[in-house]
Amino acid sequence: MTNQTPAQRMTSRSIGREWLIGVTASLIAIASVVLGRHFKHLAHHGYANALVAGAALVLIVSGVYAVRHLARATGRSIARQSSLSAGATVRLVVNGAGVVAMLFGLFGVLGVSLQHLLIGAGVTGVIVGIAAQQSLSNVFAAVVLLFARPFVVGERVRIRSGVLGVLDVTVLGAGLTYVTVLTDDGVLKIPNSVMLASGIGRPHDSGGVPKP
Repeated sequence: MTNQTPAQRMTSRSIGREWLIGVTASLIAIASVVLGRHFKHLAHHGYANALVAGAALVLIVSGVYAVRHLARATGRSIARQSSLSAGATVRLVVNGAGVVAMLFGLFGVLGVSLQHLLIGAGVTGVIVGIAAQQSLSNVFAAVVLLFARPFVVGERVRIRSGVLGVLDVTVLGAGLTYVTVLTDDGVLKIPNSVMLASGIGRPHDSGGVPKP
């Protein structure tokens, strides 16, 4: 900690504050789900609907805070260890997962049948998955590349692919759908799914031992 610059210490405190707010808001959201489902069983009382509505409102507010701050904290943590594009990818994934979890909690508080909801969501997911198969494969490939880290931004690598052949490139950036590289002929955007299926190493003229 003593070797950190003031800017790095400020960033660490900022990330810690985001985690604290996100976790606190998550606990409040979970408590509101538990209480809301309990209030739902008090239907014979006149004030039950008001209590359920109050629990749902608290869930929405705390859920939004939780998703926002947890996604921001996770994204910043990954960005510090990897790259800004990797942090943005993780932040988007956490945002999506958080919103889905919040919606399921809200439906549970309001008494919506989760069984019917899951069936409907499953059918919708199959339809959307078929329609957006290529896009989704690139998104999942981006997450795998993020954690596997076969390359880093700014590194010169050799790509061996059945689609692209053999290319020596410099990685300029990695996003949710494409990896941007610089080739001898100019800038090229390679889909993440193609990068994931390719062999990636270091060209001999870049020095050092090829990365495993």
